[in-house]
This record gives sequence, C-alpha cells and structure tokens, in this order.
Amino acid sequence: MLNTAIKAARRAATVINRASFDIDRITVSEKQHNDFVTDIDQAAEQAIVETLLKAYPGHAILAEESGASSNLNDESEFVWIIDPIDGTTNFMHGYPNFCISIALQQRGVTTNALVYDPVRNDLFTATKGAGAYLNDKRIRVRNHDRLGKALLSSGHGADPRALAEYLRMYEVVASRCHGVRSSGSAALELANVAAGRIDGFYEKGLKVWDIAAGALLVTEAGGIVGEFSGESDYLHKGDVIAAGPKVFGAMIPLLSPFA
Repeated sequence: MLNTAIKAARRAATVINRASFDIDRITVSEKQHNDFVTDIDQAAEQAIVETLLKAYPGHAILAEESGASSNLNDESEFVWIIDPIDGTTNFMHGYPNFCISIALQQRGVTTNALVYDPVRNDLFTATKGAGAYLNDKRIRVRNHDRLGKALLSSGHGADPRALAEYLRMYEVVASRCHGVRSSGSAALELANVAAGRIDGFYEKGLKVWDIAAGALLVTEAGGIVGEFSGESDYLHKGDVIAAGPKVFGAMIPLLSPFA
C-alpha cells in the first residue's frame, strides 16, 4: 500500500512540477480569507485519488479539496487521507516550500504515511512499527536535553484571530528557544521534525490531512505528538505539538494555556 501511495505522489508531483514552470497561468480561488485553492491542487488530488482507487477500489477517501468519498463512514476499514499540496500559498507565489501528504488509516489507526517534497525530491515515509525514512535512509528526531537548545517551527491559520493567538504564543515560546520559524507547510515541518532538521513543531487549528502523515513520521522516528495539553486527540482537535521527548515535555507548560 505504501508503494501505491508513492506512485500516486509521484504522479501528482508531475502535475505540480509542470505547473510550477508557469505560475502566472495557475487559476486561484479563495475558499475563505487567505485560504486558497488552485486548479493544480485539484488536478494533483485527482491524480492521487485515481491511482489509489485503481489499486484499491473499495477504500474510502478523505481529501482536502474533494472531501469525503461516498463510502466513508464508521464502518470503513481503510481510509486514505490526502493533502495534494500542503503549502498552497507558497506554491502559488513560487516559494519552494510545499509538499504532498498521504496517510492511510486502518480502522482509525494511521498505519502508513508519506510526505513528498517535489522541489527537493525528498520522500519521507513511515509504516507503523517499522520506523521512518527519508529517501530510504532511517531517520530519528533530535532529542535535546533542554528547550533552550531547540529550533522550533510553527504557523497559523487564515482566520485573523489565529494570527493574534499565534503572536501571543510566539512571544511565549521564542524567548525560550533558539528560534521559531514559520514555513507555511505543517506536513513538511512535521517531516522535518522526524528527520531531525528542526527540534519541534507546534500549531493550532490544523486539519486531519495536515497532520496524519507527518504525525506518524514523527512517532516512528522516536518523537512524541500530542495536543497542547499533552493529550493524544490531536487529529480531531487540530492543536499539535511534535518533538523529541524532552523538548515535547518542555513545550507543554508553555502552550497548555492556549489549549
């Protein structure tokens, strides 16, 4: 199933890379304030869904642009969770920081994950219980012994209230670590935590397709993912901390007031 997801992601990447050569011709629609979708998001998602359903026609789909398939319900054993371009705003501006995110859940448990950065050709994959990999090389989170040594990343949603809350959190967190970066792609930043490129990630108000694949990458790389309170219902609540164990523990008291 993971190999099928890889095939689907590479098909979508072909669509995305072809479009990136002529950004000005992309059709952009605004779903809500500062929340955009392009015709390339939709075409890439179609390429992914077609590839997955050709191999597994009975599986259900939950995708950012097209939503839930008609067979998605509480009885669905296999559900593919898809974000065709996580970081659409970056993509439509030609800023090279976005990714394809695909996760597979079996009876509500994420079992396979893929985050693909088509710009750098970085393929992050994980299978539950079998570790996390970047381009077939095993990856691990970094586990600094204190927050003061950590480089973190974060972001905020399109709602102006989310920006205000992000700035309050930034004030609390940034003074206690090496720095906080905001890249515009939650899924890619979760993958970067798994690979040890950054030491932790936090954000409020995310959707399941932003989180599902990256969260499995982090946990299979030895990290912890949880809500701001430290609880584990982050996929449904959408508030996420991801880091190595010690940094994760240090972030909870800073962010729990924002839970």
